[in-house]
Amino acid sequence: MSSVLNSSDGSNVKGTHSFMRARNMRARRFDTIVTWLLIASSTVAILTTIGIIFSLVFEAYRFFSAVPVFDFLFGLQWSPQTAIRSDQVGSSGSFGVIPLLAGTGLISLIALLVAGPLGLFSAVYLAEFADEHVRNVVKPLLEILAGIPTVVYGVFAALALAPLLANTGRDFGVDISSESALAAGVVMGIMIIPLISSISDDVITAVPQSLREGAYGLGATQAETVRQVILPAALPGLVGGLLLAASRALGETMIVVMAAGLSANLTANPFQAVTTMTVQIVSLLTGDQEFDSPKTLAAFAIGLTLLVLTLIMNVYALYIVNKYREQYE
Repeated sequence: MSSVLNSSDGSNVKGTHSFMRARNMRARRFDTIVTWLLIASSTVAILTTIGIIFSLVFEAYRFFSAVPVFDFLFGLQWSPQTAIRSDQVGSSGSFGVIPLLAGTGLISLIALLVAGPLGLFSAVYLAEFADEHVRNVVKPLLEILAGIPTVVYGVFAALALAPLLANTGRDFGVDISSESALAAGVVMGIMIIPLISSISDDVITAVPQSLREGAYGLGATQAETVRQVILPAALPGLVGGLLLAASRALGETMIVVMAAGLSANLTANPFQAVTTMTVQIVSLLTGDQEFDSPKTLAAFAIGLTLLVLTLIMNVYALYIVNKYREQYE
């Protein structure tokens, strides 16, 4: 009887070991497959980025073979219209990118001046002051703005805000163009409020509760705790959110086309019409184009310039984040 039990126990142990070995082999094969899938996905992402960069660099090199780099980077006039024949008027256009940089910076600055305070203040209220019921109602309503197509914002800017600003300026004796950087910047700022608010809310909520309790234990009020403890601790994330919103503003096209126009004016007056780099890229590549003239190739030079500017901005943001992270952690 005992020998039967021993043989039965031995077979059970062997069966258990075989089952465990089979399960471990399946787990290792699954891990290997997942690892290779992750490597393939990362490789595709890296190769795509490299392909985008090389395509921009190659076409921009062709452009700079016809237009000097100095004239492009420091030129004060943008007029890419080139004639078909050399004897026609305007056979050599002006390709100075400074007016486009100025227009892009002006509209983005207005957008951040609108969205920065509103997005940050709304995030502070929702994260620190609002009760749960108000938060559950207001936060989804605020984020609905993020789902509105940009063309709708453009229509609102062109048909509602721009005429309102022009009429209001006329009443006060101020000349405000029907297509102005102010109208485009304000509407763009409204568009990126949910982005700043959502990121700021997540960053503020992630601040450890122990910091709040320590401030309250020292006798600080809720407002003092937010101002002197929570916001400094969350500063790296807040800076990152602002930079992400700035990148979103730099890449916006439709609102600028409909509200600010296509005029490449070199001005710091927000009441005048301006244009941006992305708008000019779209304008240059609209329709059937042959990539054999400086007019068309200028779009790639603008894209490369925008890529370099974005890279510099991200590197600076990373420096700021690391600097304050060391200070407050």
